[in-house]
Amino acid sequence: MNTDFINICLADDDEDDRLFFTDAFEELKMKTNVMTFNDGVELMDYLNDGDSILPNVLFLDLNMPKKNGVECLLEIKQNEKLNDIAIAIYSTSSSEEHIEETFVNGANIYIKKPSDFEDLKKILSEVVTINWQYHTSGLNKDNFLMRL
Repeated sequence: MNTDFINICLADDDEDDRLFFTDAFEELKMKTNVMTFNDGVELMDYLNDGDSILPNVLFLDLNMPKKNGVECLLEIKQNEKLNDIAIAIYSTSSSEEHIEETFVNGANIYIKKPSDFEDLKKILSEVVTINWQYHTSGLNKDNFLMRL
């Protein structure tokens, strides 16, 4: 595995959100390799391909056609090969129900999509530089929801 770069995946059906996301990483000038997927089926096909480079951090939109973010999360958590991927829920929803459901099902962090580009860059920089080993060992509801 290439340790020079942090491998990032985003599954989001909104083309503007995908562009916003990739532009933010380009401006951050971090050593990242960013891949985007249009929906959960595309993402899961990629993750289940034995030749794929697995992401260090996966950003999952909740509301996608074909297979939504929760369905992807459940499938990932049931697959031993994919279980170590840090999963950031990345959604416009701030519903308590969505936050609770994704927390209980094993997501590592919940991020409400910011509308401001500078806020997005700040959040992405924070998420990518989190010490995931530490962050996931003491996972609780207080550090699950990321706020600016």
